[in-house]
Amino acid sequence: MKLQLRILMMLAFFAPNLLFADAFLMPGEVAKDELVKAFPQPYVVKKGDTLWDIAEEYFANPEKWLKIWEQNLQVTNPDLIYPGNEIWLTIKTPPKKVEKKPDVVTLEPRIIYKPAQRLEQEVDARILLTALARQDFIHPDAIEGIGHILDSEDDRLNFGANDKVYLSLDEKANPGDIFDIFRTGDPVFNPTAEGDKPAGFLVNHLGRVQVTSVESGVYRGTILTAFEEIGRTDRLKRALPQDYKVKLEYPSGPLYGRVMYIRDNAVEAGQGQILGIDLGLKDGLRAGSVLGVYHMGRLIEDKVYVEKTFQVLPEEKVGEIIVIAPQDNASIVLVTSSSGPINSGDIIQALKK
Repeated sequence: MKLQLRILMMLAFFAPNLLFADAFLMPGEVAKDELVKAFPQPYVVKKGDTLWDIAEEYFANPEKWLKIWEQNLQVTNPDLIYPGNEIWLTIKTPPKKVEKKPDVVTLEPRIIYKPAQRLEQEVDARILLTALARQDFIHPDAIEGIGHILDSEDDRLNFGANDKVYLSLDEKANPGDIFDIFRTGDPVFNPTAEGDKPAGFLVNHLGRVQVTSVESGVYRGTILTAFEEIGRTDRLKRALPQDYKVKLEYPSGPLYGRVMYIRDNAVEAGQGQILGIDLGLKDGLRAGSVLGVYHMGRLIEDKVYVEKTFQVLPEEKVGEIIVIAPQDNASIVLVTSSSGPINSGDIIQALKK
């Protein structure tokens, strides 16, 4: 809590000065001359480390811990880092100044006609890393996974990064295979005319484990990453490759879906929150699909007329979402922008031009 309070105080103090920052130094980047010693790539967290201490060692200024955190969003809580976590820094070296004689160019006016188009850029998925690493969505038939954490070499109850554990698997695995460690979260229901039908379950990822060997049907493994404490009976499923570059896609075909779920059963959602929607792979969606969220137009009575006359108001856009975990008939999405509260039942459509 103290660290979070420090964040707010620092942002309030420094925000006016950001207008005059070096135009060539992006937020989160570190200039080489800010460091007092070479920073290892990566820095591997040791027992007792804090971001405050790491900043003191390499910047000689503990309050620059925020520069480290800005580049390592996989650390979801800066108060909690674990031994074995990897810390990376993008260090910018000032370019050498090269004097160049100005070229003389004769400009000729011309008109270029091009159809209007949306820029579909490649974006660095580190902005979505937390959501991609920690969230998933599985079919109700898959909630048991394909195995579980059995025990550890030293008979402890809770495990973290680099710990050696034993695994029980329901299907064959080979040394080097990687599995997500998860716990099943809230169920997601799809409202239909026949009532609410289960569409799947949110999954909370606890970390990843890699198989090292097998003996007498029991697998040995090493925990590669841990987002929180891992325990016996936590479930396993095969890890999908992580794509750190996501190309945005703007579906243009007819799509019509609904918000089924707001994480933690919240009443409303806004930017940065997780939703479940009833559109998926069968509707042409994939990771990176961008969609709009709309409030349904209200039915109102037009008071001008003597006889009761009703009008349906237009739908109003309240936000945009990006698909992060598509399944056949449903998807987990991240709210990337919102102009108002998003509610369960709101309409999901392709963005209107």
